Parts: sequence; structure tokens; C-alpha cells
Amino acid sequence: MGRGRITSLTVSDVRFPTSLAHHGSDAMHPDPDYSAAYVVIETDASDGLKGYGLTFTLGKGTEVVVCAVKALSIHVVNKDLDEIIGNFRGFYRQLTSDGQLRWIGPEKGAVHLATAAILNAVWDLWAKQEGKPLWKLLVDMDPKQLLSCIDFRYITDALTDEEAYTILQDGLVGKKEREEQMLKYGYPAYTTSCAWLGYTDQQLKQLCTEALKDGWTRFKVKVGADLQDDIRRCKLIREMIGPENILMLDANQRWEVEEAIECVTKLAEFQPLWIEEPTSPDDILGHATISKALAPLGIGVATGEQCHNRVIFKQLLQAKALSFVQVDSCRLGSVNENLSVLLMAKKFQIPVCPHAGGVGLCELVQHLIIFDYISVSGSLKNRMCEYVDHLHEHFKNPVIIMNASYIPPQAAGYSTEMKEESVRKYSFPQGEVWQKLLSEHKIQLK
Repeated sequence: MGRGRITSLTVSDVRFPTSLAHHGSDAMHPDPDYSAAYVVIETDASDGLKGYGLTFTLGKGTEVVVCAVKALSIHVVNKDLDEIIGNFRGFYRQLTSDGQLRWIGPEKGAVHLATAAILNAVWDLWAKQEGKPLWKLLVDMDPKQLLSCIDFRYITDALTDEEAYTILQDGLVGKKEREEQMLKYGYPAYTTSCAWLGYTDQQLKQLCTEALKDGWTRFKVKVGADLQDDIRRCKLIREMIGPENILMLDANQRWEVEEAIECVTKLAEFQPLWIEEPTSPDDILGHATISKALAPLGIGVATGEQCHNRVIFKQLLQAKALSFVQVDSCRLGSVNENLSVLLMAKKFQIPVCPHAGGVGLCELVQHLIIFDYISVSGSLKNRMCEYVDHLHEHFKNPVIIMNASYIPPQAAGYSTEMKEESVRKYSFPQGEVWQKLLSEHKIQLK
């Protein structure tokens, strides 16, 4: 019996009103409503399994991604799942190379976010049919089959199929021991939940105190709106967490290149490990300039959550423009494209510290980074995965954090499935939560 033919693809606009409490607020996004274009695929297979996928958005614009998903669905519905998996590289290219839709990309923007949501659902279904969590599906996969899922187009000047195969072959050494280590101790995480830009000083102090009690040792602070306020807030956080713990900064693309260098130089007294997204995510040479200027201060540059695709990561790595690669499970073209970036990062010897600040991102990206450690990087040096303590209660298999580490999920799939009640209540704008907020004028359609 085969895996079945995909008989339907549905997509929902699911939004959570996080702007009301300033959760997720930063210098460029002061009022985000954490949202998702949520995809469900069904097949005619007798197992009755469904694949769930999502891509992360901030409220407005989710409807655009939903439209893009519907436009791409013509390439998905009536496809045989065995054929997709048997030629995953070809299927990926089919989705990203539609002769008309690629004009509003290509491989970037709303159409690429839609691609990620669809492919995330396919990967979820594949892992469920194999009875494995996604990370384990990847870890157990033969290197040649794994590479057959990756589109190497446009990156062969940085990483060839043959080089990637060698990396995966080398990763077989010690693989069993690394998997056992992950299952026992988990993957190290850092928290962003303590220092959103819209939080009051009292909130910062309370959340830092609670996080320290819970064993957190790595903290990220949002900066970029006002330098003097940044200095004050960084001083407060550093005093709270002490000199022995790790501090990171995130400007969310707020600064010009020279401005970034000047501001971070003034924040250097707080000993940050990195400055994240100091300027436009498209400015490869600007990041390289910043990186070179901050190196003598011992401060690295991190970016990736808004890097369109593997080509941007390729150029950042070639230009020595970043010290930390921050892949995103929903910005790039799902697992397929993330695999190519993990392999390039290994070749260039740059640690991967995934972005996970958004609804469902922690659930998804834990699979990628656990696989990366077990099968690709083989190292935890200067590596950690972001964690935010928001909205996990809406997922059927939420992340498990113990001792400030991600514990590898055991449920089959990609951890993408949301609770039906949550999807119903938070669907926009017809869900009961939004109807109530709109009627009470606590929030407006913008």
C-alpha cells in the first residue's frame, strides 16, 4: 500500500492578539500579532493521517500568504505522496519555479512563505507515516536520500552535492553517541521572553528573576529604538543576570551600517556575544562591514530570520559577514532549504543558532537543530537555539524545556499540529476571540 494521493489542501488565517500585551515587540515591529498561515493536507491513504504545516506572520499580511498557498495548491492536490518523496528535489523546484508565480518571488516574500507552509505539511505527513519525529526521520535517512531533498541550484559555487555528501558521511562518526546525548540532556537554549522592547522595567526584572530561578543562563535583549534607553535597559539586564551569564542584542534591522557600529560600540561595555540583525537583512556587504568593525570588540554578528533563501545565506557566508547563522523553519523553503544552509554553515565553520521567536517556530526548529548536532555539526560550541515562552499551549505536541534545553520530541511528525479549538477560536476575523475584541473595540481591523 502506497502513501496515498493528496486529495485536499486547506489553509487557515490564524492570529493571536499578542500586541495587546506587547509580546514580541521590538524596534521595527512594535505591535505584532503572532499569526500563521496554517495548512492541512489529506490523502486517500487508509491510515487517515494528515499533514500540518505553517508559516509565521505578524498579523496583517497573513491573508496574502493564504492567497499564495491557494495559488500553489494546484501543484500539490492530486499528487502522489510517494512521487513527491521519491523526487523531492524536483517537487521543491516545481513549487518554487511556477512560471507565473515566481515573478512575485522568486523564492522570497509571501510566495516563499507559502511554499514553506505547504512543504512543512508534507514533511509532517512523511514523518508521521514513518512513525518518527521529524528530527529522527532526518537522522536515520541515508545521506544520498537526504541530499535528494535539496535543490543545490545557485549554491554550487559554495557547496556542491559531493561536498555535502562528504559532510554527512563524516557526520556518521559518533552519531549514535550524540543522539544519546541529545535524548539525555537536550539542546541548549536561550530566552528572548524577558526583554521585549515594549515591556516595563518591572516586567524585565520580574521575568529575569523567574528565568534565573528556572536555570536560564543565556538572555537576549531587544535594542534599536533609542540608544540611551538601550544602554539603560542593557545595564539593568546585565546587573540582573550577572557577569557570568551570556547576553545577546537584537536590533531587528533598525540601524544604518555606520550607526550600527557606533551604537554597538557604545553597548560593548555590557559584553554581548552578538548583535542580531543590525541593519537591512538584504545588505550582505553592510553586514560584512559591521562584522569586521566589531570583531576587535569580541562581538559577533548574527542574522537569518529574514534572509529570503539559501542564496542570501551563501553570500553572507562567502563575504564573512556573520558569526552566527540564524535559520528559520518558515522563512526558508521548509526542511529542504534549511538542510542546504545547515550544510553550508558546516563547510564555512559558522555555528547555527536558529531563530524561534514566533508562533510554532520553537516547535518546528527544534527538529532542525537537533538533527544538525547529531548528523552535521557535531558540536555545541557557541551554539544555542532561541526560545520564547508564548503560545505553546495551542499545539498538540508543544516543546519541552528542561534545564534551559530543548528535549527532543518523541511524537511522530514535525510538531506542527495545532489544537482544533485554538484554530477555531483564533481564526481571523471570524473566530470568537477576534469577534469579541472587535466588538469591544480593543483592537481594530487595520
